[in-house]
Amino acid sequence: MTFGKEFTKAVEQKQIAQQDAERAKFLVERAEQERRANVIRAEGEAESAETVSKALAKAGDGLLMIRRLEASKDIAGLLANSPNVSYLPAGGKQGNGDGVKYPGSGK
Repeated sequence: MTFGKEFTKAVEQKQIAQQDAERAKFLVERAEQERRANVIRAEGEAESAETVSKALAKAGDGLLMIRRLEASKDIAGLLANSPNVSYLPAGGKQGNGDGVKYPGSGK
């Protein structure tokens, strides 16, 4: 028993349509998961910002100084390992010559 060409073509088109529908469903589910992840991430960032704000209000600028020191340490580590950085002698001067007093510069 053989089926006609039209019947075979119709079956193939139905299979293709089912695959397309499954692909579309997958894309919708993936987009929904990404949306949920973005919402969770944003909520976490908002909570973090609120916590930092409360800590600043309670402890003053101490937290900011700690964060600056941590960032400076990270930057210094990156620069120390970079082949494109040359170290120049400071010539006995501290700071960058702009007259601004920076923490720990003695100016």
